[in-house]
Amino acid sequence: MRILVTGAAGFIGYHTARMLLDRGDQVVGFDNLNPYYDVSLKEARLAQLTPRNGFQFMKADLADRDAVEALFTEHRPQRVVHLAAQAGVRYSLTNPDDYVQSNLVGFLNILEGCRHSDVDHLVYASSSSVYGANTNMPFSVHDNVDHPLSLYAATKKANELMAHTYAHLYRLPVTGLRFFTVYGPWGRPDMALFKFVERILADEPIDVFNEGRHARDFTYIDDIVEGVVRVADRIPEPNSAWSSAVPDPGTSSAPYRLYNIGNHSPVQLMDFIAYIERALGREAKKNFLPLQPGDVPATYADVADLQADVGFSPSIPVEEGIRRFVTWYQDYYKV
Repeated sequence: MRILVTGAAGFIGYHTARMLLDRGDQVVGFDNLNPYYDVSLKEARLAQLTPRNGFQFMKADLADRDAVEALFTEHRPQRVVHLAAQAGVRYSLTNPDDYVQSNLVGFLNILEGCRHSDVDHLVYASSSSVYGANTNMPFSVHDNVDHPLSLYAATKKANELMAHTYAHLYRLPVTGLRFFTVYGPWGRPDMALFKFVERILADEPIDVFNEGRHARDFTYIDDIVEGVVRVADRIPEPNSAWSSAVPDPGTSSAPYRLYNIGNHSPVQLMDFIAYIERALGREAKKNFLPLQPGDVPATYADVADLQADVGFSPSIPVEEGIRRFVTWYQDYYKV
């Protein structure tokens, strides 16, 4: 199978490309290596992939229509795993244009590429952020998500709507994956686990938002990627039971599906920090702060559909996942 993985130098993209290569697929990686966070970390991930047999890489920007057209024309991928995006809730408050260019214009270019190249399945990254102001937990793909709390979340919701339009108009099979707080080795430096470990080892205080009352469905990277690959292998069919009188947001009369990929076991932020302290063998200095604009107090994934359709649900305990991350971090940064 020849599979295009966008965001291949990113956290989830790197791990996904590696798993696909491990099972014998040909992988075309695409990334612009933007400086949202340390580019050397992206280059180090990419350096793990480039020697692999079956891997090719193209450096370009999603918003560059000509570059994306050339990508599809040259490589003719059979499937696309679209993981590239401008990430980050708080960054979207001050840099909205980056999200429009990458997450909206860029996604349109991917949809057009898939449409004109007869791609048999597009799998794309959505986010648990789309649940926004919803408080009915666990979050279900069958609930409406019409009240995002950040522009980042709004662009991910827009991606789901755009994808459905292409599934309906052009019968392009599309599946959206709502990821829940992904963490693990080779993770993003802007995420809580990375920042906490970095600051605790430097004997600096960590910022604990919402006075420590956050709860997150922390999901280990291996579980995320296992879900991505299994879903990519399951091309969605129209739901024959779908009714416009009582529309189900998670399915459609078009070849369209949504899934949550989360650990379905929320962890309190203070417990999360305690696991880090245990793994590092030292106590954190804590700077307690209020809830930040755009943040949601808690996330909790209903993964029943994922389990029913592809026979999988995340299971790696947070304490074990944190231990693995700390081992990687100390080895990578020689701490």
